[in-house]
Formats: sequence, C-alpha cells, structure tokens
Amino acid sequence: MTHPSPQDALSDMFELAPVSLWVEDFSALRALFEEWRSAGVTDLRAWFRADPQRVTECSARIQVLQVNRRTLELFEARDLAHLVANLDRVFRDDMHVHHLEELIQLWEGATRYSSQTVNYTLSGRRLDIALNAHVLPGHEQTWDRVLLSVEDLTERLRAERKLHASEQYARGLFEHSPVSLWVEDFSAVRSLLSMLRAQGITDFTTFLRVHPEFIDRCMQEIRVLDVNQQTLSMVGATDKAHLLRHLQSVFRDDMRVHFAEQLIDLWNGKLTQQREVINYSLDGRPINAHMQFAVMPGHDDDWAMVLVSLTDITARKKAEAYLEYLGNHDVLTGLRNRTFFADEINRLERKEAWPVSVIMLDLNGLKAVNDDLGHAAGDALLRRAGEVLGKSVDKPHYAARVGGDEFVLLLPDTDASGAQALCQRLLELIDLNNQFHQSPRLSFSMGLATCMPGERLEAAVNRADQQMYANKRAYYEQSDIDRRHD
Repeated sequence: MTHPSPQDALSDMFELAPVSLWVEDFSALRALFEEWRSAGVTDLRAWFRADPQRVTECSARIQVLQVNRRTLELFEARDLAHLVANLDRVFRDDMHVHHLEELIQLWEGATRYSSQTVNYTLSGRRLDIALNAHVLPGHEQTWDRVLLSVEDLTERLRAERKLHASEQYARGLFEHSPVSLWVEDFSAVRSLLSMLRAQGITDFTTFLRVHPEFIDRCMQEIRVLDVNQQTLSMVGATDKAHLLRHLQSVFRDDMRVHFAEQLIDLWNGKLTQQREVINYSLDGRPINAHMQFAVMPGHDDDWAMVLVSLTDITARKKAEAYLEYLGNHDVLTGLRNRTFFADEINRLERKEAWPVSVIMLDLNGLKAVNDDLGHAAGDALLRRAGEVLGKSVDKPHYAARVGGDEFVLLLPDTDASGAQALCQRLLELIDLNNQFHQSPRLSFSMGLATCMPGERLEAAVNRADQQMYANKRAYYEQSDIDRRHD
C-alpha cells in the first residue's frame, strides 16, 4: 500500500478546502512600491488620493497563480484561466475602497492582513466576503507567494441586514407610539414574592395591609429598561437618562395603592392586567393614566421583560386635589408638611378646639444612617417613620414632618392623658415596625405639651420642643455611655 507524499497531501488539502483559497504573486507589486519609495513617496494614502488610478495600477501587478475548487464554485468560473480572464468582473466597484486599505497595510510592513470587502461572481452577483491574506514563510522578501482565504459572508450579512431592518421597524413602532410605553424588569419583584411564598405566606392581601412597606420595597426593585418618546413628553424628561435618574419622582405616593393591586394580581398569577393608575411627571404633576401591563412572551418564568403602556387620561380627572396635596404633604414620608402644620395651628387657635396636645418628635440616628449606609437608607428610615406616625393618628389628628428629621403630632380635642395614651400606642407601632426591619432601628425622641384655654398654641409647641430636645440629649448621652461600655 502506497501513501501519498507530503506534497500531494498538501495539494489535496488545498484543493478540497471548504473555503475559497488563492495563491497569488505580489512580487511585481513589491517592485512598484520600491519604485515609489525611491521616488520619495512616504504617505501612500496621500499618493492614492492624488491619483486614485494608482490603486488600479497596484491591482494589475498582482498575479493569480492557483485557486482551489471552492473558489471556482463560488465565483462561477469553469477553471483558473476562465477566472483570471475575467478578474475585472470579480474585483470592481466598492471593493476598491477596501483594497486601498489592504495596500496601505502591506506598504507599512505587514505580512498578513484581514478585511471585510466585496467581490462579484462572473454572473455579476455581489459577494460580501471576509478576506485573510498571508505572505507565506520564506517569501517575506519577495512577496512572490501570498495565500488568501475568502469566506462568503453574503447570506449571513443579508440575514443580519434583514434582522436589522426588522428591528428598526419595531423600534420605530415603539419610539413613535402615541401612548407611553415602558419596558421594565420585574425579576426582582418576582423573587420577593417567591421569598414570601417560601416563608409560608398565603394571604398576600392581608400581608400587604400589615406590611405596607413591602409595597415600597417592590417598587424600588423595578428596573426600567427602556421608554419611548411619548413617555418622555408625558413626564417632562429631556431624554431617557434624565428620566432614569429621576424615577423616584415618577413612581411614588398615590401610585402605591394601584401598585399594591398590581402586586396582588401578580401574586395570583395574572400576568396581563389593566387598570387606572397615577404616576407623576418630573415637575410633580399627577398623571392619571389607563395602564396595560403584560409580561412579555418567553419571560413567564422570570418576569425579566414586562411591557407597560400608559394612556394619559388626566384631562378626565381633577388636578386640583393633587395640587392641594402637593402643597400640604411631605413627598418622602407621605405626612403633612410644615406649611400645613403652620396653617393648622392658626386654624385651631381661631377655632379654639381646646385642649390641644402637641407631640414633637425627632428621628434618632438619621445622620449616622446617612453617613454609614447612604442617603437611600436614610430615606427608607424616614419613610418608615412616616408610615408609623401616619398609622398612629386619624382625623382630626395629624402627623407632619416639619424638618429634616423632625415630626409633630397635632391632636385637637385631646388632653394630656389622651396624648400619653397615643404616645404609648406609637411606641408599640415602632416596636412592630422594628420587628420587620431589623436594621436600622426606628427610634424617636419625643416631647409632649397640652395647650389649655387662654394659652397660645405656639407656646405649647415650644414647650413640647424643649422637652423633645432634652430627651434627645439624654438619648445621645446614654448612647455614648453604651458605646464606652461595649
């Protein structure tokens, strides 16, 4: 049994290779380059720019020595002679731009180069190709043997262009839809709901009533992936980055009620929903909207892609109610604000609703939380404070945030004993809140005063303030003692 010689084996490999292979002689091109260098040419790109015909002159210096079977098939040639006789039909038009760059690489000393370029079959069909050229070892000084491989990318690039066109069409529909469109990632919300199931929670509605802070937690876990132009116009954002930086201004306050309903539907497996909701523009304007919510196909198991559409129905709603809310409430905590507090004191003095009790509160440890854990954690603690204080009173009593970490409970028609009972209830609510939130702990320094007939309410507020500051000093003195004893 005879075995083919190494030379024959290499010849067979060349002939039967699944990619188009060319062996070419670049020695005449090298000689031309040397002539130009001797004539003082240093910048080949500028030389070509001065006379583009010089690129054609370079191409004419390259001689095709051998091609394989795949080359003949790809370029629709009968044989090498047929192909060589028609090279002007193969190398033409827009390939010259790429060929110029290949020549510059050779001029600069490269012995191999790659490019994505264009050729044509002998019948005129365009070929998008990936070209790789390599001066063969031992021929670096003459360039008389250069191996080129040609990979046909036509179908792949055609498919990519078709896909790109389809994506552009879909993108156009998304961007220019007349309704607000949001693409959101709810996977973290799904994980939170799964966590509750694993903990044995079955009555989710009751759970939300007992732990409404869970709603905020879920809201904070929503990740907005994309929005369209109508969304930017609706919320008053200059661009997508602007909106994404200020999402806390859009998703807040009254939308919690609707979002709680949305969570209950998701808990019950309803992945397609619609309801009326409230969002907010970046300037604080309430947006009443008809929302349609759908988990995208293929994401039923992870909720990683959700499409939300919002149709603005604000014109059908009364904006005045929210404008009043905006002027009298603290956005972060949901409590009444300092403006409302000042107006209410004046109103109560005119009404003479004696006795009026005042409980001044200062949130303990807020600065330490901001410094150690960041302002987001500080805001979360303030929200917890707002939730507890808000639960502790009902009309005609009010809770208000009157400073960065200062709060007040205003209790008309309530004597000192009634105020003391409310303080005790408040401590119980704080304890319950801390059982759910292990860290940081929610704690207040408090001061209480009751205003009787004939006394200015402002004086009672000052007395409560002084008592609260005294308790505040005692709190921090005790904290300092505890740290020294650790």
